[in-house]
Amino acid sequence: MSVIFRDILPADNPVMAAIIRRSIEEFDVPTEGTAHTDPTTDNLYQLFQTKGSRYAIAEEDGVILGGCGIFPTHGLPKGCAELVRFFLSPAARGKGLGVKLLEKAYEFAREEGYTSLYLESFPEMTRAISLYEKNGFEYLPAPLGNSGHISCTVWMLKSLFYEPNR
Repeated sequence: MSVIFRDILPADNPVMAAIIRRSIEEFDVPTEGTAHTDPTTDNLYQLFQTKGSRYAIAEEDGVILGGCGIFPTHGLPKGCAELVRFFLSPAARGKGLGVKLLEKAYEFAREEGYTSLYLESFPEMTRAISLYEKNGFEYLPAPLGNSGHISCTVWMLKSLFYEPNR
């Protein structure tokens, strides 16, 4: 498997929108109040031109496998960005790509000066939740910021400070 990681391009918009929507449907979670109905999902390249944001694409032999981004969601605490639109195609799951995309997101976030990452998800997305737990995300009792994704019921936060004892 020869996977490359690169910044999102305009031509990636329809493929990533399809991966995101199919994933949300696959896990049978609400479509309203999620990335499924968020109009920016169809224009990820444009969205990630926002200052303080970045989006990584995982690609193999010209095939997009998924992506993950960071975004300065309105209302988040100072120094915090949101981990957003983190989705892999079904064929790409279970191969360690999720961890590599998370590492890209951490790298991007640190380069942008963020000290923590926040995310929103669903308990039905068990493999994703497990990945977040294993990578130091901790549960929050309520949402932060104003993502507009009011249907999400899992909220997590990770400090990006290096942890030398781990």
